[in-house]
Amino acid sequence: MKNVVDLRNELIVIFNQLKTGAISHADAKELNNSAGKIINSVKVELEYAGLCKTIPSIAFLDIKINSVKTK
Repeated sequence: MKNVVDLRNELIVIFNQLKTGAISHADAKELNNSAGKIINSVKVELEYAGLCKTIPSIAFLDIKINSVKTK
């Protein structure tokens, strides 16, 4: 998992596996817990940068959007 988009996609897979019974509730809970810790660590880094009035470089959030649709 390289970025937040990969994390989201993994969580979607886990959710679908939970719905079909391919993964136990306990395993899904632990994977969700781990994902929450990853997200919270990025949140702390963003909050710290805000307090220091700096712009952080967080590779996990650095995603490239291939196409942007406009109206």
